[in-house]
Amino acid sequence: MTDSPKHISFDKTTQKHVDMWLQADIDEETKATIRNNIQNDPQEVINAFYSQLSFGTGGLRGLMGIGTNRMNQYTIRMATQGLVNYLSKHPEPKHGHSVFIGYDCRNNSRFFAEETAKVLAGNEIRVFLCSELRPTPFVSFGCRYKHCSAAIMITASHNPPEYNGYKVYWSDGGQIVPPHDKGIIEEVRKIKDLSMVKSVNDLSSPLITIVDEDVDEAYLQAIGAYALYPEENRQFGQTLNVVYSSLHGTGITLVPDALKSWGFTNITIVEEQSVPNGNFPTVKSPNPEERSTLQLGIETLEKKQADLFIATDPDADRVGIVVNHMGEALMLNGNQIACLCLYHICEALTKQNRMPRKVAFIKTIATTELFKTIAETYGAACFDVLTGFKYIAELMNKWEEEPDGYHYVFGGEESYGYLLGTHARDKDAVISSALICEVALHAKRQGKTLIDVLYEIYQKFGVYFEKLVFIKFEESKEGKEQMVRGMKKLRDNPPREILGIPVDSMEDYQTSKRTHFGTGTSEALTLPKSDVLLFWLKDGSKLMIRPSGTEPKIKIYCSVKEEKFSEIPVMLKKCEEHTTDLLQALTNLLN
Repeated sequence: MTDSPKHISFDKTTQKHVDMWLQADIDEETKATIRNNIQNDPQEVINAFYSQLSFGTGGLRGLMGIGTNRMNQYTIRMATQGLVNYLSKHPEPKHGHSVFIGYDCRNNSRFFAEETAKVLAGNEIRVFLCSELRPTPFVSFGCRYKHCSAAIMITASHNPPEYNGYKVYWSDGGQIVPPHDKGIIEEVRKIKDLSMVKSVNDLSSPLITIVDEDVDEAYLQAIGAYALYPEENRQFGQTLNVVYSSLHGTGITLVPDALKSWGFTNITIVEEQSVPNGNFPTVKSPNPEERSTLQLGIETLEKKQADLFIATDPDADRVGIVVNHMGEALMLNGNQIACLCLYHICEALTKQNRMPRKVAFIKTIATTELFKTIAETYGAACFDVLTGFKYIAELMNKWEEEPDGYHYVFGGEESYGYLLGTHARDKDAVISSALICEVALHAKRQGKTLIDVLYEIYQKFGVYFEKLVFIKFEESKEGKEQMVRGMKKLRDNPPREILGIPVDSMEDYQTSKRTHFGTGTSEALTLPKSDVLLFWLKDGSKLMIRPSGTEPKIKIYCSVKEEKFSEIPVMLKKCEEHTTDLLQALTNLLN
């Protein structure tokens, strides 16, 4: 029997999920809201209950609210029980299974972390729960440091305030990858209702340990070992004038301490953004990729006439940089930051005769080809992986297990995420902030800014330019269907030319096939299957398109290289115009 009014008609799946919640042992306030929405906002009921929030290959992410398709304490509990059931199928370590839990500044993040801890403890699994908010890379490190079977980070990274997420890490500290991702997903899907979830009532369980400062200290010590010019940093670090903003997020807990421990003590904090706040009141979006998000920091940079401004996103795994170049505040994009760091690392290790044997760097397929050009110029191998830092971590772990594996030093992706060292297995804006300060200090001592060094890179390796655009869709059933139709249209009818430039080849990562249009030949792709299309044009340009894994949008990336050398600003302008035209042409093909 159902409490749902019979005159409201929903599809079978929606009705089934609504009935389950109205009959389940959940709070009466939630049930009252469901009943009210059935009468007054049936479309919201459909959007909230038409499916179960998908536990994807990285975990959960979605809008917070009531319903099976929303982030709330009930979907969190069910997901955690699924993870527990998967862990139970694996041999227990000497001291039993344990899970490290962290959370960011978002609304409900602490609450969701506590709900997760209570389910784990209810299943006799030991928990290490952070006492307060901490960065995502810290949780990856903590998982390894405490020898846990898994870790969970409650975060939606830089998504809008109404979102939250639940990221799962395996014992190696990396986000779950095959076979664990599919194994956990299968177990989560088996949790049909809340009666299948075991939980303790509060955090007083002896199985729940609150993490103290010893992990903070171990983390800072671990990242300190990767400084390339430690003496220069300690002796001259105070001469670098740095502005920093945590954008209301977790970075404030560790980034200033990390910079100071490396020698960078001349730090101005953007105070208006230093207090954690899940509503992100001073920005439209807490995304350091967007210049508008960085406005307060840029104003402080200009007022203080500082050397650079660093901003980390809410969970401090991504970092944005603005440089004071001859009095002008110039923002670096994610590809430029990656290449500046890589060039600095290669130069330092080469000059110090410390370049490891079988050294390797890793980038994602969406990241600039300049990254690979730099690495290979210094005799290093460079590997491409699918978009997502978990694939970089997977390769790192593979090499560590091989008797003569490659020596990982640095990896990066165009979306402002980087990792120097092997202390963690996720992108780390804390160590990246320190590394960028070191690059800037090393440049400043030679009378240069980071822009000067970037131009130096262009002079040596050629001018590369990249741009990303989004096609946004509604957060609804129809929105998701539109995204699927758009990708299918392009996959079924790929362009043979764009702006009159012949398309040389298409790489379809869903079918694992590369097709050469000129010859009609094809070959297999070796990377895992993914909903990604990549087009290589005859002029060397690259266009890549994929649906976002976390938001209702399709992402289109474009990369071009300018061969004919002239003044670098002129070349950059020409490249920018070309990428804009290419992106518009591909966007038109989707509509």
